[in-house]
Amino acid sequence: MAKIILAGGSGFIGQILAAHFTGKDDEVIVLTRSSNRVVNNVKYVNWNAATIGNWVAELENCDVLINLNGKSVNCRYNDKNKKEILDSRVNATRVLGEAIRMIENAPKLWINAASATIYRYAEDRPQDEYTGELGKGFSVDVCKQWEAAFFEQDTPGVRKIGLRIAITLGRKGGVMPYYFNLAKFGLGGRQGSGKQYFSWVCENDVTGVIDFLRDHEELEGVFNVSAPNPVQNHEFMSVVRNVMKMPLGLPATKWMLAIGTRLLSTEAELVLKSRWVVPTRLQEAGYVFKVPYIKDAVKLSSL
Repeated sequence: MAKIILAGGSGFIGQILAAHFTGKDDEVIVLTRSSNRVVNNVKYVNWNAATIGNWVAELENCDVLINLNGKSVNCRYNDKNKKEILDSRVNATRVLGEAIRMIENAPKLWINAASATIYRYAEDRPQDEYTGELGKGFSVDVCKQWEAAFFEQDTPGVRKIGLRIAITLGRKGGVMPYYFNLAKFGLGGRQGSGKQYFSWVCENDVTGVIDFLRDHEELEGVFNVSAPNPVQNHEFMSVVRNVMKMPLGLPATKWMLAIGTRLLSTEAELVLKSRWVVPTRLQEAGYVFKVPYIKDAVKLSSL
């Protein structure tokens, strides 16, 4: 039985990982802003993700620490939200590093789960860990500062891995309910030009990749967690319509998306940015994706 700590593990990916690890009979502890409790064999421990507290003791003899903490980016990018998006990620990462330096028996592996949106807008070629070009703008700046805060932590003897996770598709949350509803109401056509790339990963591979990295102790550094077959937006929406048995779907122009996302208190960038990200390092290391094609991932998400 391994001891797994999920910092900020109350969200979509955190709950996927909690269910996965408890299914393997691992001890799972989630650091959360809510109250201390035990639910479905998961121990929830309160922390504020910014300062040292009683939660530090939970890190003793931990096998894997996975940091998922961060305010959702599904919001308007006003000054207040921008500050919270950045601070929630950087502060949590720094205080975890401080906590590791305080304890006697540090985690064997520290994984920082960040975002594949760190790469530039790309319709011309795929972006990988070796030749990918980092982008510009608020979202990219957050990713850069988040990764910098992680890798600058002085934690001798702790193997460190930074994950650049693509948009995660799963059964109990994430982005798929939004896309399924669009298709259901006849709005499942292309978004914008439809040529922008959609890099994605199935929840089965998020857990699979972490298991793989946990087992391969020689691996460290940055890894793209993205299925090897990204698709363009028009292809993705076609798959969504087919799964929902909706043969037609009205397209959404950029100006329609700008209005719609404002009404939904989110940002059009989340839909319109072309993310063409590929998992070169994982494939070189021998990881075989369980769900490499978008059709299968969307079907699984609809169950």
